[in-house]
Amino acid sequence: MIFLIKYITMIFLNMGSYFAIMTCRNSEKLIKSAILSLLTQIVPPKFIIAVNDGSTDNTQTILQQIKADHDNLYIITHPDLGYDITRVVKNWNEALRIVKDSNLDKTDYHMIATDDTVYPKDYTSRMISFLDSHSDIVISSGEHGKERSIFPHGAGRFVRNSFFYETRWNGFYPEKMGYETAILYEALRCNYNFHILNDLKFEHNRPLGTNHKFYTFGASMVTLGYHPLYVYARFVKNIITGKETGKIGAFFMLYHYLKFKPNRSGFDSLFDKETREFVRKIQKKKLEKLLLSKLTFNKLFLFR
Repeated sequence: MIFLIKYITMIFLNMGSYFAIMTCRNSEKLIKSAILSLLTQIVPPKFIIAVNDGSTDNTQTILQQIKADHDNLYIITHPDLGYDITRVVKNWNEALRIVKDSNLDKTDYHMIATDDTVYPKDYTSRMISFLDSHSDIVISSGEHGKERSIFPHGAGRFVRNSFFYETRWNGFYPEKMGYETAILYEALRCNYNFHILNDLKFEHNRPLGTNHKFYTFGASMVTLGYHPLYVYARFVKNIITGKETGKIGAFFMLYHYLKFKPNRSGFDSLFDKETREFVRKIQKKKLEKLLLSKLTFNKLFLFR
């Protein structure tokens, strides 16, 4: 028994390390459970940076209460400037800049958490164990709900720092609409891959798309240069399956894709030409592969 305990302890001690970033706004009902679900992990984060984006409720008080018992919780507090989805990535980058410029422990990964997600106690240990044994995978997340996604979610996402610090954005997220997806394509461009652990579940306590009605889903398809056929294929898939965005969300997504007009600069502007061409190239290959598999299936069916 003692040997088993020592063996298990050795495994955890040799695991990769991580820190977590969490942004929040008016989250008094959810923030405590979200943070404690990280702090009570079998493999907890080295530290958590929580960015309070101008909450007008008791969020700040709750954060300070948690910090009183956990000195590895760092809080960044912003004044209330109203809700603005564009500030999420800026808050992430502010947290990353503090990590880069401070004496905080260096880690192997960073985790993107949200103020409305709760994770099982073995979430991070299973995620790190997977990533430690798959050096070609640089981004991964678990799954929420009954769907089986093909792309890692924004919440519960782990990113390998050795890759992240060498991207074209040099250890930060691009402050443009579509930043969560852009980093996935950057992984492919750098000859890495990403993965989703469909059997590793976590809970989202706020329905997806509540604040933005899938505006960013559709508009970011424009900023990233999505292939039009890929967009329509995704729309049809969501309509048929009712998953990812749901059926109503699929119409919102397509509407915003068709109506969105990018600005010349800033959050609502296009990604650079190289990124957009690479995204479209990858999507074109996927469409060709899908078409080829359909044709092959039809041929086999005809000659049965």
